[in-house]
Amino acid sequence: MKINRLNFLRVLGLTGVSLAIGKPLNASQKKSSDTEFYGILYDSTRCVGCQECEIVCAKEHGLPEPDSKDMPMAGVKRKTNENRRSVINAYETSVGEVYAKKQCMHCNEPACDAACLTQAMHKTYEGPVIWRGDKCMGCRYCMISCPFDVPKFEYQSTNPKIVKCTMCYERVKEGKIPVCAENCPAEAIVFGTRRELLKEARKRIVEDPDLYYDHIYGEQEAGGTSFLYLSPVPFEELGFKTNIQNKSYPSLTKGFISAIAPVDILLPAALLGIHEATKSNKKNTEDEL
Repeated sequence: MKINRLNFLRVLGLTGVSLAIGKPLNASQKKSSDTEFYGILYDSTRCVGCQECEIVCAKEHGLPEPDSKDMPMAGVKRKTNENRRSVINAYETSVGEVYAKKQCMHCNEPACDAACLTQAMHKTYEGPVIWRGDKCMGCRYCMISCPFDVPKFEYQSTNPKIVKCTMCYERVKEGKIPVCAENCPAEAIVFGTRRELLKEARKRIVEDPDLYYDHIYGEQEAGGTSFLYLSPVPFEELGFKTNIQNKSYPSLTKGFISAIAPVDILLPAALLGIHEATKSNKKNTEDEL
């Protein structure tokens, strides 16, 4: 396929400048500290492991219906994949069996967003982190960069997508709440602004200190996340990564990009240039048909 040389050079130049100064192309979002993100508070002390959140999530997003035999069992680690954006796991802990939900954490400053050369992985103004297929060049840097190992790739598909929880972004834009929060019979999943959720989480810990472990997972981890957790036990007992740093991972690269050799900067820029120019050329060809 012939590549439009002008488009290639234009994108190559703009991307090279963008990477050299350490700023994303077309960055127009406010800083996380200036934005009231929406989020979800998951209280594992209330979860009964019914998997209703998994079932409604699959239905809402056109995924295969969960296997009725695939249930949470202590000692069995169920993982998200291209067919399920959220899973419930069971853990045998110091206070007995406890359930814990796993999905995208929707970081305040996502590593996947920072690593994405085309802004296909995107932190929205409302809070959810989404994947935009029309911008993706298939590099899968988002998968490598995520400290929580969340984005999954459809390896078996002829038109693969990156699959992960989007916090039901389309519903949120319409003023609705995510289906998992709307349908949880035990009210273990609560939707609201991150500030409200943190206030509620602290209130529960103070009012019932014998029930809760005194920590809100996601308040500080990875610079803060929009998905927050309460637990009756230390989070390592629920399989959580407790070695996650409190600073956001993109903050580690600030001031470093300019020290990278030019060839390291230009290679991803070249790949992006090829992607954009090819996409443009493809559109022009389709218009001519």
